[in-house]
Amino acid sequence: MNQQPTLQGERLLLRPFELSDAARVQALAGRRAIAEMTLEIPYPYENGMAEEWISTHQPRFEEGKLAVFAITLRGAGEVVGAIGLTIASRFERAELGYWIGTPYWNEGYCTEAGRAVLSYGFKARGLHRVFAAHFSRNSASGRVMQKLGMKHEGHLRQHIRKWDRFEDMDLYGILQAEWEWIRPPQD
Repeated sequence: MNQQPTLQGERLLLRPFELSDAARVQALAGRRAIAEMTLEIPYPYENGMAEEWISTHQPRFEEGKLAVFAITLRGAGEVVGAIGLTIASRFERAELGYWIGTPYWNEGYCTEAGRAVLSYGFKARGLHRVFAAHFSRNSASGRVMQKLGMKHEGHLRQHIRKWDRFEDMDLYGILQAEWEWIRPPQD
């Protein structure tokens, strides 16, 4: 498995990032509203950071550790966000992570992309479990996880320090058997 696949949704195409996407990534992920709701996205998002991030994708994919997709609008090809799996092959599990640019919030894009990525993870990668976590104050991210059929597994009090404050986290998970037998709720 040397080349990361492209996944299709009803309105979206999920493809590997290209270096030519860097300016768009910086413009979208560089907003404070994105950085303050995610653990790893820096603020300010400086020149060169997007290129550096994108350049890690293919080598980590080849190692079997990561599959990150650019969420693009079908037809237009416009990048609206990112979604991916950080894979722990030893345990047959992965962590789902995502962000959507603020102009595209509340359009259902993250849920649609999440369905495609979960299907890829369970079917193509043979994962047993996928989990995800969100800052408790980011209820929109929790709703995405619920729409994907993920179950709430825990609340971690002051689990992460982001900038100058400790953040509570909520943890969700879904097993391969649940994905196969329990149809995720529709938007």
